[in-house]
Amino acid sequence: MFHYYRDSSVRRPGAAVSENLPMSKHIKLFIPGPVEVSPDTMAAMSQPMVGHRSKDFQNLYAEIQPHLQALLGTSQQVFLSTSSAWGVMEGSLRNLVAKKVLNCCCGAFSDKWFDVAKKCGKQAESYQVEWGQPILASEIDRRLATGEFDALTLIHNETSTGVMSPLTEIAALKKKYPDVMFIVDAVSSLSVVPIAFDDLGIDVLLAGTQKALALPPGLAVFTVSNAAFERAATIKDRGYYFDFIEFRSNGEKSMTPSTPCISLIYGLRHQLQKFAAEGLQARYARHSRLNGMVHDWVRKNGFEFLAPEGYRSVSLTCVKNNREIDVAKMNSLLKANHSMIIDGGYGKLKGLTFRISNMGDESDQTISTLLAALDDSLAQASAL
Repeated sequence: MFHYYRDSSVRRPGAAVSENLPMSKHIKLFIPGPVEVSPDTMAAMSQPMVGHRSKDFQNLYAEIQPHLQALLGTSQQVFLSTSSAWGVMEGSLRNLVAKKVLNCCCGAFSDKWFDVAKKCGKQAESYQVEWGQPILASEIDRRLATGEFDALTLIHNETSTGVMSPLTEIAALKKKYPDVMFIVDAVSSLSVVPIAFDDLGIDVLLAGTQKALALPPGLAVFTVSNAAFERAATIKDRGYYFDFIEFRSNGEKSMTPSTPCISLIYGLRHQLQKFAAEGLQARYARHSRLNGMVHDWVRKNGFEFLAPEGYRSVSLTCVKNNREIDVAKMNSLLKANHSMIIDGGYGKLKGLTFRISNMGDESDQTISTLLAALDDSLAQASAL
């Protein structure tokens, strides 16, 4: 029996490494997801399995509930889904759309939600803005005023473009349209900026673990309003795996409807303990500070931002390649010489932009080291 790891620095004491398996070099991730997972978090996930219908699992589930509720700003149950965030995103459509959904589209992932809605057989309409522009409450208001919609979807922080739309302003519309289900993806903003589900008055808040929560992919967390549970109970074809009613009834017993990814939940418990030790306000301040360091680097090097002032992500920076550098070459040099990578632009923005993540467990030191390495790689790429 043996264990192998991407980086020997995260190997458990006493764990053997097979002589037949080459050790790959650790390339540190500064991409928008999955983000770098700290060695201590990797170690926390290696605890022994327990039965997922055992008291041990119920205790694990119950232990993390108050920490999750504090993070999401809610007194509601917070559910654990063994899926990427997309599972809950699709599940929200299946549970809550009876008439027609308004999909707010400002980038690759929010655009995809519109496509998913149609593939689920739902009546859907997109409120589409140019990539790099935010979703505005006034435009949502104008569309909801038609009375055509009973749900809307919003990605709070669109990682493909580095745009953070004004969630508080948008959520305020819920009071005007109480029968419209407000479904919000906070995958790359939860734990980066304060998000208070109960105060916002929205209906679903969801996040995956592989971005700002700094865990591997494969787990999603979400919470649901009482109004959304009432709507879900009227939908006959909402399915099973992502049935909100099943999640609620199982959650009341500190259980999940289906087999959970226990190792990731161990990791989530560890991360939540770290959040508590740091303090959520300090965590928000750290992300803002690190984001500002990246922004300073962008300006110093003569680049521009894709997102406009006031609507820029605090989790990552989408840099406009106005200097027309060879982004792929710069990233290749960064990887070869410094064992780090950033993202070379997503979808139709590939090469026209590049993205630098500062979310998760990053620190002043790690971001400073990255920016120095980027200076070196940029200089070399420009000289070629």
